[in-house]
Amino acid sequence: MLKVVVAAGRGHALAVQTSDAALGALGLKKHGDFGDNGRMYGAEGPAFIVTKPGDGEPATFANGGTLGYLAPSRDAVRNFHSQGLANGGVDAGAPGPRSFAPTAYAAYLRDPAGNKICAYCFAAA
Repeated sequence: MLKVVVAAGRGHALAVQTSDAALGALGLKKHGDFGDNGRMYGAEGPAFIVTKPGDGEPATFANGGTLGYLAPSRDAVRNFHSQGLANGGVDAGAPGPRSFAPTAYAAYLRDPAGNKICAYCFAAA
């Protein structure tokens, strides 16, 4: 079972600003800092960490990789997207219906390091 996901961040202050806003919009909490290196987030405990790469090399993103967060509602998906954009994220797919399931609704962002993150729900319109 997957417990923690770690994504590389580029520029600690902007990476955590974007994550604070976008993940906070989904109700995820900050669970501590790693000083200049990163921050932990999750619902009940750390489940996602944005951090500087441990090898000292520049942060890069996975081509085709996406970190997805289950949102409680379509409003939460829209709030995730707008808060992420307002805090350094880049649009990678506006909030809206998705064709992979009848009630699928999602929004996509790229964080300052280029990691693709999304919020989705399967609530009826």
